[in-house]
Amino acid sequence: MSPKLLRELIRKQEIKEQTSGMALGFAQANLLILPRLYASDFEKFCKLNSKACPLLEIIEGKMSQKLAKDANIYSDLPKYFIYENGIKVAEEFDVNKYYKDDFIGFLLGCSFSFEEALMKAGLKIRHISLKRNVPMYKSNIKLNKVGVFEGEMVLSMRPFSPEDAKKAYEISKNFPLVHGEPVHIGDEKELGIYDINEPDFGDKPLIKEGEVPVFWACGVSPQNVIMKAKLPFVISHAPGFMFISDVLNEELKA
Repeated sequence: MSPKLLRELIRKQEIKEQTSGMALGFAQANLLILPRLYASDFEKFCKLNSKACPLLEIIEGKMSQKLAKDANIYSDLPKYFIYENGIKVAEEFDVNKYYKDDFIGFLLGCSFSFEEALMKAGLKIRHISLKRNVPMYKSNIKLNKVGVFEGEMVLSMRPFSPEDAKKAYEISKNFPLVHGEPVHIGDEKELGIYDINEPDFGDKPLIKEGEVPVFWACGVSPQNVIMKAKLPFVISHAPGFMFISDVLNEELKA
């Protein structure tokens, strides 16, 4: 289905599942909506931490103008999280009722975009094959602080054979606007991850014998940051339940 049709079905709440593998060829994006008071610092934070927070569009109001003309960021994602004072207080399928003129939306690049390039090269993406959400982990990699925004990077993981891990590195480095190359290949304990079978977000992984975990910076990192910042009110996408854009993944290559 086209991105536009998928967004229409999501808006009608006829599609509520995670979006990995949907609308292949088109970029998906992470979402964060926060009060204008914090928007300038958050923009600077994204630019200083572009690996984890690759900024694609800033939105005043409800409608995207760059990634998907007139798509509503308050209704066109399958699931949202609501945070108050750093605590997740609700999950919603539509957040129009929370809209205020004071809110600013940020759409950030997503690793789902380079997955298409990996599959075109013949690499198997395990979570897509299993129809699961990608596993995501809090790490010990510190992000650059701006104002109240500080914390550690969240990483998404895909297992590959050592040979395929090298291929994945070379392919994904061509997509700097959607996290680029992996930040780590191999021993997860070096990242402060002590049980790879228990991700902080997403679904449990299936790692086969002879495979190594490959970790990419993840657009869920801002959620980890805003929980620490304890902002009074924030809306985010639910991890894995992304904004589907009209922009081709090829347009996001270096």
